Amino acid sequence: MNTIRNSVSLIGQLGMDPEFKTLESGKQVTKFSLATNEWYRDKNGEKVEQTQWHNIVAWDKTAEMMNKLLKKGEKVAIRGSLDYRKFEGKDGATKYYTQIVANEFELLGKKEVA
Repeated sequence: MNTIRNSVSLIGQLGMDPEFKTLESGKQVTKFSLATNEWYRDKNGEKVEQTQWHNIVAWDKTAEMMNKLLKKGEKVAIRGSLDYRKFEGKDGATKYYTQIVANEFELLGKKEVA
């Protein structure tokens, strides 16, 4: 049950091509943004779409496969865990950064072009 404690599953569309690089240590990393959409009805009954953007990071084999298979606009399912980072900004203020560390993914399809 430990894998359930910090588990995230998202289905969305890539907002950018993955940014892939190999670090000096030899570890591979890829990063990209993922958009998820939700709809609700406002007080007037009008349908409203709300988009949330998520920062995704993956390491090693997962990073390599994502870089080969994923492109901007494609629909993908991601499973991973939440990761919170705290750092000092250029202005000296404490900044916070949230990302999803992807452990697995599945390509669901390409964005439809009109």
